[in-house]
Amino acid sequence: MLTDIKEWIKNIIFSRLFLLVIVIGALFFVLIHRLFVLQIIKGEDYLNNFTLTIKKEISLPSARGNIYDRNGVLLAYNELAYSVTIEDNYESSSDKNQRLNDVIIRTVNIIEKCGDEVNNDFKIILNRYGGYEFAVSDVRLLRFLADVYGHTKIDELTTAERNSTADDVISYLCSKERYQIGSVTYDENDNRVFNAMEGYTPEEILKIITVRYAMNTNSYQKYLSTVIASQVSDETVAAIMENSNELQGVSIAENMLRRYNDPQYFAHIIGYVGNASQEDLAELSESSHNYDITDTVGKAGIEKTMEEYLQGTKGRDVVFTDNVGKVLQVDSHDDPVAGNDIYLSVDADLQKAVYNMIEQKLAGILVTKIINMKEYNNSEVKSSNMMIPIDDVYYALINNNIININEFGESNAHTYEKQVNDAFTARQAEVISALKTELLSTATPYKELDKEMQVYESYIVSRLQSSSMNVLMSDAIDREDKTYIKWTTDETISLKEYLNYCLSQNWIDFSKFSTYSQYSDTSEVYEGLVNYICSELINDNGFSKKIYKYMIRDNYISGKQLCLILFEQRVIYGTSAEKEALESGAKTPYEFLINKISNIEITPAQLALDPCSGSCVVLNTGGEVLACVSYPGYNNNRLTNTIDADYYASLMNDLASPMYNHATQQMTAPGSTFKMVSAVTGLSENVINLGEPLSCRGIYEIESLNLEKKCWVYPGAHGGLDVVHAIENSCNSFFYEVGYRLSTSLHTEVYNEQRGLDKLKIYADMFGLTEKTGIEMEENEPQFSDTLPIDSAIGQGSHNYTTIGLARYVDTIASRGKCYNLTLINRIEKSDGEVVRSYNADIRNNMEIPTEYWDAIQTGMHLVARKTNAFRNFPISVAGKTGTAQTSLSRTNHALFVGFAPYNDPEIAISVRIAYGYTSANAAALAGDVMKYYFNLEDKDVLINGIANVDENLEVIED
Repeated sequence: MLTDIKEWIKNIIFSRLFLLVIVIGALFFVLIHRLFVLQIIKGEDYLNNFTLTIKKEISLPSARGNIYDRNGVLLAYNELAYSVTIEDNYESSSDKNQRLNDVIIRTVNIIEKCGDEVNNDFKIILNRYGGYEFAVSDVRLLRFLADVYGHTKIDELTTAERNSTADDVISYLCSKERYQIGSVTYDENDNRVFNAMEGYTPEEILKIITVRYAMNTNSYQKYLSTVIASQVSDETVAAIMENSNELQGVSIAENMLRRYNDPQYFAHIIGYVGNASQEDLAELSESSHNYDITDTVGKAGIEKTMEEYLQGTKGRDVVFTDNVGKVLQVDSHDDPVAGNDIYLSVDADLQKAVYNMIEQKLAGILVTKIINMKEYNNSEVKSSNMMIPIDDVYYALINNNIININEFGESNAHTYEKQVNDAFTARQAEVISALKTELLSTATPYKELDKEMQVYESYIVSRLQSSSMNVLMSDAIDREDKTYIKWTTDETISLKEYLNYCLSQNWIDFSKFSTYSQYSDTSEVYEGLVNYICSELINDNGFSKKIYKYMIRDNYISGKQLCLILFEQRVIYGTSAEKEALESGAKTPYEFLINKISNIEITPAQLALDPCSGSCVVLNTGGEVLACVSYPGYNNNRLTNTIDADYYASLMNDLASPMYNHATQQMTAPGSTFKMVSAVTGLSENVINLGEPLSCRGIYEIESLNLEKKCWVYPGAHGGLDVVHAIENSCNSFFYEVGYRLSTSLHTEVYNEQRGLDKLKIYADMFGLTEKTGIEMEENEPQFSDTLPIDSAIGQGSHNYTTIGLARYVDTIASRGKCYNLTLINRIEKSDGEVVRSYNADIRNNMEIPTEYWDAIQTGMHLVARKTNAFRNFPISVAGKTGTAQTSLSRTNHALFVGFAPYNDPEIAISVRIAYGYTSANAAALAGDVMKYYFNLEDKDVLINGIANVDENLEVIED
């Protein structure tokens, strides 16, 4: 009995022990599984007093090196600021997206309530009608779509993805498969139902998507922060901290923001920084720095090309956090090391002075060319005599967005805004009605339409074919088709006939405006297309601007109204007396605008009329760049760190192209500035001799080629000229003959174009005109002419060179054959002042030609300067060459000048280009002012006075 009791007790004990073991084992398994999941997600996990902790390594960003000019003037630096960030530390669950989206919109509302803005690099915006639209177009749009749909290359986009509208993208990103932005309800069986895009306004949806899209760049890696808002106020910091318990993953971070002094002057040189993209990481894969997607890297200019030096070494914190990211303990800390400082070769004062002098010169040209006439027939005059009718200036106020037409219809619009809006609304209805009649019934052949209606119909076709609409599918069109040619070239059919034909050929994407089930026959499909076109035109700003142009012409709206809107929209801040004079008629709109342009209250860049851009490069004779100026500039502070999307969009739509570097990227024919290359080639190839006169009769003829060309002096003639005086007089006939002799080996062989081009190219290469200059920034490859050696010898043909390329060329002449690889860098230093590397321009090649050839070339250029008004009675001796390049019969010529000074002992070389600058005398005058500034030949306050530089004694040079 006792034995049985003992056995019974033993069994109970063992069974309970067994059960306890099972329970403990189960608990242990759950715990291990939990730890394993956390281990997969991120870091190393530990049990610490039964509290789950995560060990993780946090990279500490380092400060980028500063950028200075050659004299130590600070141009780029770092500034401590606060940012609002969000981490994806949410556990996977059915409501994860819902919780995350809710936290995002609540955070955004707090930020905006405190007066700060959310970072926005998303390429879709809400237009003034509350609809979604793309903020980019063409290749940038396709790149954006590829990113949205998860493709690394544009070519991987499907047809449907490529043709997505802004609404399509928003719907896709809100879907259950992506960000799940919407509401959740439950059906009668208590099943969870997701309702995309419900529960949020269109504006809230866009805000959530903007943040989610930014988070997506981190691939939603656990514990990697995404910046929601940068440079936030103390008020925002306090509000976020106060609500931190309800805003999972949201925190305040200290970070270093990049800042730029005098941005408009240096933006093209320095560039800007931004978050690293996948393309950036691929380019930097060989770097000594350990980059990841959260790093800030150079995106353009020196910031990009000198990234390896400017980027510092990251620091590191090893910390323990809880499972929602709260730091519990710091295990170890390594300080970051700042990047190296860059000292440019550029002189900041000279750079700014040249920029201001370009603006003053452009304003001066405009003031002398704007006339108080509604129209002017420029087709009947020489390029240098073209004029700008005042109606073109009125239209420029609208066309380049100086005046914001979107504000005209707002509830708080001012008096003159309302007047113009009422007139526009009525006229728009008339225009669209007339177009609808044309498209549905009248069907007038294009060439028989009046000019205004032709403009409207051409705009319709271009919009239908644009990448943002792609209704008329460009890839599908057969450009050899007879009907296509009748529309585009012959202009003998109506737009109605053309669009109906496009429908029949399946060149039109029906899905954009209809479904097959809606329409029973082709005529109804076409009517649907017409209704779609008319509907789209109502809210199309580009089309609205076309209407405004003709409203100005036909006096539906007046210049007076537009000038007064400048006051209402605070584009200018004139006195009440000025406004009253304009309203009363005491001052005409023409007088008012001439005054504002003269005082540069309205800039050439804002007007975007010819000329609105210019460039100038100044080198020392050692190949260092002292100034590299492109006008207009832009504010790189608004693109750095996080891009201001609205500002970026405005830059992209600006007709003056402020982000385009006119000094290193714009390429035009060099015109007569190329003639020194032809002179050296002719002398070196023995097809001309020093002192040998060639005859200029005003007309140059080669009977065997059936060729007849005019010298610029025609109907005059230069007579007999040797090479020195051919350069002095820029005689086309002389250099035509050089090109012909090079092509015939001095009349000993049959004319061979390629022979002449090959000879010219050998010497052009010696002057550095066949390769980039080597500067540490974006630069276009020069294009040596591949046709017509006779034309090419005077700088025409298909030559295309940058302003900086021409600067290296003339510097080679100044130094008598030393052609440098140019540099923008003077030295690199550590933050403590230790020099890491000193820079000197390398000699690319030395031209070995006789001294007497250099004497002839430089003497000819000296004579050019002496007879040019800009350098007549100049305090120092100068050598130079003017050049005029024609690219369009309907626009003025480009104006160019290259030169060096002093003539006998060159210190600097200079090149100037004023795109569509009328006459090269304007470029020479600007170069003269730059030299006066550099050599302290005139009071700097006189040279740079903020007033249009009108040259009363300007001669016309048409070489």
